[in-house]
Formats: sequence, C-alpha cells, structure tokens
Amino acid sequence: MSPRVVQWATGNIGTRAMRAVIEHPNLTLAGVYVHSPDKAGKDAGELCGYARTGVVATRNIDEILALGADCVLYMPAACDFDEVCRLLESGANVVTTRGEFHRPDSMDPEIRKRVEAACERGGTSVHSTGSSPGFITEAVPLVLTSIQRRLDRLTISEFADLSRRDSPGLLFDIMGFGKPPAELDERRLAHGRISFGPSLRLLADALSMPLDAVEASGEVATARETTRIAAGTLEAGTVAAQRMTVSGLRNGRAVLRFRALWYCITDLEPAWDVRDTGWHIAVEGDAPLDVDLRFAVPLERMGATSPGYTAHRAVNAVPYVCAAAPGIRTSVDLPQIVAMLG
Repeated sequence: MSPRVVQWATGNIGTRAMRAVIEHPNLTLAGVYVHSPDKAGKDAGELCGYARTGVVATRNIDEILALGADCVLYMPAACDFDEVCRLLESGANVVTTRGEFHRPDSMDPEIRKRVEAACERGGTSVHSTGSSPGFITEAVPLVLTSIQRRLDRLTISEFADLSRRDSPGLLFDIMGFGKPPAELDERRLAHGRISFGPSLRLLADALSMPLDAVEASGEVATARETTRIAAGTLEAGTVAAQRMTVSGLRNGRAVLRFRALWYCITDLEPAWDVRDTGWHIAVEGDAPLDVDLRFAVPLERMGATSPGYTAHRAVNAVPYVCAAAPGIRTSVDLPQIVAMLG
C-alpha cells in the first residue's frame, strides 16, 4: 500500500518535495500544511505549479492529524518540537530537512526524551536528512570509507558560485558580500558547529572513531579588483568570498572536516582553492580517494534546481522511515536509501 504523505510547509524545499510526492509511483499526497493565510484553501497543484490534485492546503494542525497519514515531510523554517511530538503521537512518521534529529546523543536530553516518548506512544519514527548535512556528510562518506582500514582524515568541501545569483538582498544585506571585512562578524560563520557537528559526530560514531570535540571557524577573502556580478558591484577590498570550517577532533587532530565556501568571484585576496559549484571529498588513509561531485547545471538555473538536492532525498526516505522501528532514526539506523524512479 502506498504511504500517504503530508507536505508540511511549501517554501523552496517544501514545494520541490511536494512535486516529487505527486510524481512518485509509490507515494500518495494526503495533505498540505501551510503557514501563510494566502496559501490556505488552495489546491496543492496550484501551490507547486502542477495540475489540480484535489488536496487542499490548511493551516489547522488538527485537520492534518485527522488525515491519519503515514508520514509528514516536515520542512518549516524553524523546528517546533510541540508540533513534531503531536505528529509522532498521532501515528504519523516524520521525515524532515531540519537538522535537529541527525544524532540523538547531540540533542538536548529533555527534548530527546519527549520526542522518543512521542515515538513510543505513536509507534512512529523521525529522521533528519537532506543534501548538506545529510547526503554529503553521512551517506557519501559512509560509502567512501567502506574500503578503508585506516582513516587519517576525511575532508568534505562544498563550493557555491554566487556570481550569477541576482539576489542583492540575500548577497549584500544578509550574507554581507560587498562589505569591508571589518563590518562582517566572522563569528556568524561559526554557526556550522551546530548545523554540521551532529552529522560529523554520527559519522565518527559509525566508524568507531568518536570525536573528542567539534570546533568551527569562519574567514573571508576580498576582491582584488572592482568587479560586476549579477547582484551588483563588488568594490576592490570588500568581501567577495566566505569560508566556514567545521572540524571533528580526535586526540587533538582534525580527522573529519566540513568546509563550505561561498564566493562571488575567484580573483581573491588571499588566494583560495576555489572550484566549480559542487562538492569535493578527500579521503586520506590506506585507500586514498579524491572525489569531485559537480552540479551539472548552468549557474543561471541553479536557484531553480538546487532545492531538489535537499528535497528528493527526504522524499526517497519516506518508505524506509515508515518501516523503521519507533524512535529517532539516523542514516546509520536505516537501510541504504534507494530511489524508486519507475
């Protein structure tokens, strides 16, 4: 029987997930939860650019609970644990692109206890996944390390070329590109310890290499020359690239590392190793690997395409989470996620 799925929230990621559920050969869209009054009462197809489905969006959680769905794709801007617990208690499993559930041991103990109790009462499970963290920090490293017998270090580098992104508000106002370096609080880039730390710890635990600590830092590079990009002008000497590094330490040495580099130009001071948009994974050990995963999409289409990298893994995980034992389920607990494409 096809799992009946509710899409919770319809932002960029949620909208792409809802399209994938509608198209999926073995999933059925049962309901849609929205936050905006403008979206309430609209057909799901209208919200995602598809034909009418007969499924109408609601802002009422009681209406969602009454559907008796098998799974909720939970993708809001912020996690509400009261909502999650109500969903789990009702008998609905939860797959989320929120990062709160990557590793149970990294959660606040009281919140973890509440969520696990809700799972037990509902006979349900909850799983965090996505592209980054998730696919690139858990699924891919687990495969690459499966041929190692000694791992010295694993470094995941994420690259994002923003030169064609015509979003001045995002780049200049929110992210701080085009500002003098002194005006950018580099501590903001250190948020990665919270976002990526649990995922790196999960990987380390799976490899029987538990980490002693997780550290995070941020740094910027500036434009050597004044340059025009899609969003506006970057003056020479202003921030043109930002790099966040999250390091998992064991015996005083970084054995796992995630680095995200967002850049608007490549002519930087200081010079950085800047690659095309995508991921680079370096495995140092007794079976060394050097792997590039590039997004084969023109930069002009990246904004429209990239949500799928996060949304699709969550959709593909639904049958596995529905079949899992009750509790907070990680990438290590679940079988390998295989897409059903036919």
